[in-house]
Amino acid sequence: MTTSVKNNFMPPGLVSNLEEVLMRRKGGEEDKRRDESVEPSSPSNENKEDDTEECSNPIILVTNGDGIESSGLICLVEALVSNGRYNVHVCAPQSDKSLSGHSVTTPETIAVTSAEINGATAFEVCGTPADCVSLALSGALFSWSKPLLVISGVNKGSSCGNHMLYSGVIAGAREALISGVASLSISLNWKKDESKESDFKDAVTVCLPLIHAAVRDIEKNMFPKSCSLKIEIPTSPSTNKGFKITKQSMWRCTPSWQAVSATRHPSASHFMGNQQSLGIQLAQLSRDASAAGAARRITTQRKNVEIESVGVAGKNDSKAVKKFFRLEFVDKEQEDIDEDLDFRALESGFVAVTPLTLNSKIDSDSQTAASDWISSALEGSEQ
Repeated sequence: MTTSVKNNFMPPGLVSNLEEVLMRRKGGEEDKRRDESVEPSSPSNENKEDDTEECSNPIILVTNGDGIESSGLICLVEALVSNGRYNVHVCAPQSDKSLSGHSVTTPETIAVTSAEINGATAFEVCGTPADCVSLALSGALFSWSKPLLVISGVNKGSSCGNHMLYSGVIAGAREALISGVASLSISLNWKKDESKESDFKDAVTVCLPLIHAAVRDIEKNMFPKSCSLKIEIPTSPSTNKGFKITKQSMWRCTPSWQAVSATRHPSASHFMGNQQSLGIQLAQLSRDASAAGAARRITTQRKNVEIESVGVAGKNDSKAVKKFFRLEFVDKEQEDIDEDLDFRALESGFVAVTPLTLNSKIDSDSQTAASDWISSALEGSEQ
């Protein structure tokens, strides 16, 4: 900002003297500011405020099962960042690990790479959701070892009933619970030909009041202990019928294993690499060539690519048979009609909130405490 003297009604000499004094004073202030700016132990007040604000914001760790580039995770992180009240960190699988359960990677080395998500500190991990949370809470990756809250999601597909045993998104929240950190898992009941990508944003909007309430009460030491909350969002989040406290069901789709022909089934490439399929075809067309020979010929064309053939490379047993199968889950009619079960509430259009513990079945005291908190939190969010 420049400083001037209005001289319409002032003698020229006085104007000259004032301008000289002001210039000297301005120069002295600039020198002082310059000296202060290079003082190593005296950062500006503005930077202090920014640092204080960043440090004072509660830390939320976000992970998921669908992979770091999934729409559900991106929508969740963007909403938390734009809110401005949280310090958001992300540690999520590099690829889709939605059905990895609570598996961990050992003793292999895990690669971790920084990722770009606006407003958040993010890393993608070549591992499972349980790996991600365990690593994040270890103190080896981030400068902290215990965030205030871990949120896993938003998962593409329901995690109701016994499917929670397969679910990677549930495993991420459970791993936090094992480490004594409060956690939430969020899943959207995605349906093919009905759901759309914008539903993830609506699902996050539905969950935000519960997330805010959880953060508030964790800071007040009022959040239910030793349990994680599983949040299931109905297929149309924006038209949900409200929140419903539910119980864990025994619901499960029927697993169906289908035999697959590598040469005839159009989807063979989903569970075999293209090079594998090509190796099989070559082995079948060239009966006089060994499986190992077919693999070697293809390998010379594309280095560092492992080829798997019908025969077992290095073996001369012509009786060896290799088959391929694909697992699909088929919906079946459920006999249990209890509306307080998670899948029934979800089917009826409610947001199903289920308390989970490390025990196979939640005890009555934990169920009551969690139910009371959920009720009070939801009542507070409506005010």
